[in-house]
Amino acid sequence: MTEKKYCVFLLLVAYIIFTGCSSAKTATTVNEPLPVIFETDMGNDIDDALALDMLYKYADQKVVKLLAVSSNKNNPLSAVYVDIMNTWYGYPKVPAGKVVNGANSENDAVNYTRVVAGYLPAFKRTMKDTAAYPESVNLYRRILSKVADHSVVIISVGFSTNLARLLNSPPDRYTNLSGKELVAKKVKFLSVMAGSFEGKKMKEYNVIKDVPAARELFKEWPTEIVVSPFEVGEQIRYPSTSILNDFSWAAHHPMVIAYKSYAKMPYDRQTWDLTAVLYAVEGAKDYFSVSEPGTIEVMADAFTSFNPGTNGKHHYLKVNAEQAERVKRRFIELITTPPAALK
Repeated sequence: MTEKKYCVFLLLVAYIIFTGCSSAKTATTVNEPLPVIFETDMGNDIDDALALDMLYKYADQKVVKLLAVSSNKNNPLSAVYVDIMNTWYGYPKVPAGKVVNGANSENDAVNYTRVVAGYLPAFKRTMKDTAAYPESVNLYRRILSKVADHSVVIISVGFSTNLARLLNSPPDRYTNLSGKELVAKKVKFLSVMAGSFEGKKMKEYNVIKDVPAARELFKEWPTEIVVSPFEVGEQIRYPSTSILNDFSWAAHHPMVIAYKSYAKMPYDRQTWDLTAVLYAVEGAKDYFSVSEPGTIEVMADAFTSFNPGTNGKHHYLKVNAEQAERVKRRFIELITTPPAALK
């Protein structure tokens, strides 16, 4: 090999090594876990607990980095239950935020959080003092101030109270940005379970409980919003046969106990909140169809409307029978998998 050809050969090798390293770096960046904050009215319906279970499983797979779980249910046991779940699933450092003076929903359903919180000594808590749980808006501002721009996905499956307050929050010790500016800079998109757009016109529960906050959220939120409406989760039921038969690997399971205490068994529960989590983490794939862009409006009477428009930042999900079956299978696959902490 001549000296000239040898030099060319060395340059070619160096180029291959460099591009290979660059590609590896790009792949690593692409495969980084998705930062997620989960906003929930934990304790009002059992689908919140199932949805949170999914997020732990995604975290086990390094698909998600769960930054925080924020409760908008005005009951201290809501944050306590989240703390129990965080600890049991192996994520004790994930903070559990609490709403202060939130919407009253205490008598709307059986509060399974009370049952699980009293199930001692099977379950442990990381925070021993209920007063020590951070207030949610403060928690949001602290976390969002530290993350990369346009990186965080917020999944909201309860009332809009905390998120509306976040938008209106002033600069503080964490950042000189207003709440709306902070959201615009740090949040990638918002995945919401709320509203109803197709079929029989109805008022959806998450909207009804804090209409002013829901109106503000959809009017002022600065990033893209993708909504999983009532009619999507209504078509997909989590089977009670799974709850009864698929968890023999756990002597005491905080989600299973909650499910069994929520309503008389056996019952197949709608998966409203789970659909918002699935879309946020995995996208539409073969699971959902996504509407054209438009603008969602919450009326003063709690009804919701969707107005198509190319400049709109809102979309909503749809599902047919074939997709619904596929989604249900995915839910069962995720939820019945033992947590990494128990392996």
